[in-house]
This record gives sequence, structure tokens and C-alpha cells, in this order.
Amino acid sequence: MPERPQALFAMTAQNVPHIFPPEVLARLRACVEIDPTLVAHDFTEPRVRETLARTEVLITGWGCPRLDTAVLDAAPKLRAVLHAAGSVKGFTTPEVWQRGIAVSSAAAANALPVAEYTLAMILLAGKDVFAFRDLLRARRTFPYGDIVPGIGNHGRRVGVVGASRIGRRLIELLRPYDLRVSLADPYVDAAEAARLGVPLLPLDDLLRTSDIVTLHAPQTPETRHLVGPRELALMPTGSVLINTARGALVDHDALVEELRTGRLNAVLDVTDPEPLPADSPLFDLPNAFITPHLAGSQGNEVARLGLTVVEEAERLLSGGELAYAVDHTALERAA
Repeated sequence: MPERPQALFAMTAQNVPHIFPPEVLARLRACVEIDPTLVAHDFTEPRVRETLARTEVLITGWGCPRLDTAVLDAAPKLRAVLHAAGSVKGFTTPEVWQRGIAVSSAAAANALPVAEYTLAMILLAGKDVFAFRDLLRARRTFPYGDIVPGIGNHGRRVGVVGASRIGRRLIELLRPYDLRVSLADPYVDAAEAARLGVPLLPLDDLLRTSDIVTLHAPQTPETRHLVGPRELALMPTGSVLINTARGALVDHDALVEELRTGRLNAVLDVTDPEPLPADSPLFDLPNAFITPHLAGSQGNEVARLGLTVVEEAERLLSGGELAYAVDHTALERAA
């Protein structure tokens, strides 16, 4: 058995026991030398800096400080960064890649609950559950036995914007249902779309022909307000916009104006800004269903992120390839 490499946690300290519950932490400590009571939120703190000098594996998460030149100079033995969350763009620097440090991300694990949330919202939206729940609450009765026209998921048209990890997982989850799914993504060609089993459409065509549009594109300068007044106007009356990606993908002022007409509906797990100001009209519009950034890993789901990191650490120890290595050349158009 190779000697266990020195590792160090770098994240928000209170998240460590959630991401690494006892059984996951025990498995991690079997393959790396790590002190769970020492969590770096400031790399200049003396005890952290002393450990950093010996650290070969940095285990990061939400709240990790930026890995700039000074930090990397203080960690001459560092050879891998294993991120127990999604995007690494917020804390990595070009210097990380220039020094040949391997970087892995649990983004694939974090994609699972987002895709599950979106699947649930698609099916509920197809039944117009949110409006009928409010109607039942107001009336306290309903005409039992009547067939409600205009709702249902048989043949409902779902447009997926972005073949990200989440978008691809969602397409998989939608397969068993009698839905017509299409995809818009400028980086996907027809052959790749065929492998995913969905038709590829230009964004405008997808918006025009979808009853439900769900956003899974990354936030980049190019995707800011990807869905603005022109795009919203293309969506059919009665259609639903779902956003579990980033709030800035949608022009919220334009969305509010469209929702006020009653023509469209929205399910928003992310907003811009986040959280919304208390006086935002989105809270009071009956056709806006807002949740507080719950789609990503929460509660018992975050342990899946820790388990992904443990499995990567085990591969590293055995000399194997990282399964979820980050390709830094693709970061520019990634989340």
C-alpha cells in the first residue's frame, strides 16, 4: 500500500461534515492523511500554511479561497485539486494549469439532483399543478369528474437549452415519458444530437415549438440574457420557462413584463440577483413559481459529492486516471 499523501480541506468549514459524513470521511482518511478539524478559509493562517507546505492533495468545496501564485508557491508538493462541488472557475487560476496540477470536479454528481428537480417540474408544469393548487386553495372545492382541457404530459413538447451534464442527464430521465424532447446548443452537431436521441434545433425554433423550455446553459458573457424580450415573445401562449442554471441567463425585467400579461409561466430556482430583493414582483405573480436555489445538491445529496471526491482520491492513490478531470481548455464555455 503506497504511503498516504498529505491532504487539506479548503472550503467553508461548516460544510465539511455534510459533504463528508462519518462513513465517507473514514473512507477518505484510509487513502489520504487529513485533519478534518483543519479547514482552510485563509491560506495565510499559520497552521494552514504549515500544512499547505506538505500538501499533495487539496480537497476543495464551496468557499475555497483563490489558488493564486502566492498560494501555489506555498504548496510546492501540490499535485491534485479534488473539488467536492461543481464549477472550479471561481477559485482556480491559469497558474494551476501551467504547473500541471490535476483538477477534478464533482460536477457530474451535482448534476443529478438538478436534473431530477427539473424532471419533476416539467411533469408538474405539464399538469398545471401550481395554478390548480392555488385555485383549489381559494375555492376549497372542485367539479369532481370533469376532464380539465389543455393540460397533460402526453405529447407535451419540451425544449432543452444546453447539452451540459445536467441537460444530458435530463434528456436521459425524460426518455420513459411520452414527451417530445428537442435540444438547442451551438456546440452540438446533428450527429451528437442523434446520439442523445433528440432533434437539434436553432434556439428560436426551439422556443417557438416548445410547451416547456428548460435552461441548462452555462453563464458566460455570451449567454447573459440569453432569454430576453425577443426570445420570450417567441414562446407560445401558455408555455412554461424553467431555469435551474443561472439567473443571468434570463432578462428578469422582460420576464416580469411577460408574466404580468398572464401569457407565460415560469419556474425559477435561480434568479438575478440572488436572492431576489424582498419587493420583487416575482414573489407575487401567480404564474411564477420560485424556489430558493434548491435544485443542486442539498441535504443528504451533498454526501454524494464527498463520495465522488473519495473515489477520485482512491484512483489517484492507485496510480489510475481521474474519472472527472477538468479540461481547462473548455472552461471558457463551461459553467
